[in-house]
Amino acid sequence: MSASYETQLARVVQWYPGHMVRAMRRIGSALALVDLVVEAVDARVANSGTNPSLARMIARKPRIVALTRGDLADPAVTNAWIEAFARRGLTALAMDARRARDVARIAKLLAPRGRGTIRAMVVGIPNSGKSTIVNALLRRASAKSEQRTGVTRATQWFRLSQRVEILDTPGVLPPRIGSAASQWKLAASGAVPSERFDPEEVAHSLARWARRRGLHGVPELEAFAVARGFVRRGGKVDEHNAAQSYLHAFGGGKFGRISLESPDDEEAA
Repeated sequence: MSASYETQLARVVQWYPGHMVRAMRRIGSALALVDLVVEAVDARVANSGTNPSLARMIARKPRIVALTRGDLADPAVTNAWIEAFARRGLTALAMDARRARDVARIAKLLAPRGRGTIRAMVVGIPNSGKSTIVNALLRRASAKSEQRTGVTRATQWFRLSQRVEILDTPGVLPPRIGSAASQWKLAASGAVPSERFDPEEVAHSLARWARRRGLHGVPELEAFAVARGFVRRGGKVDEHNAAQSYLHAFGGGKFGRISLESPDDEEAA
């Protein structure tokens, strides 16, 4: 691993802006008001895509794990994660918020079992799909949802029905991201703003990871750059500018349905 790569990863690890500190405090204060927690986790990074500090905070509340972007992840690996969460006593389900059937499944889990009102809190790391879940449940764009990290900056209550209320919360990363593998995977999946890492280094890490696993649908960055026309005068390949397009292609599923972590990976342990 190059020194420049380690430097860039250090910047990712240290990225913990003030609004995340405040968000953790708000989440802690609001826990007393809710009956259950919906944790949005990107199915492609079902281990790195969780916040251990947040998990400890919400541990005493009933929790549903919503594995978002199920349409982009390897379905067999997603099923393995659902089973792994079940062994930990957690209800998990894969969902694509664009599919009415998936939204109905999570809405059913939020339905009150007796009298009174159910209050649910939706939590997760940045760009995990929290607000997309809220929007899908409300069937209107009440909670901001964009393909950009850190959009939700404040807690927001929404009424799903007369007896169900949901609280959307800001995305919160852990203060430190432990391993180099988790760092590039979170960057590749969009959990970290692009200005906080070198996209070229992350793209190379993704390509190396795919090569080791024999995933031929994931090209090398140089080959991708040439195919997309990122070539300067004199035939010099412009990998730096191609890297953003490369990561965008991965994020859009252009390389296939890929899970970066499975329950039995050493990196996911």
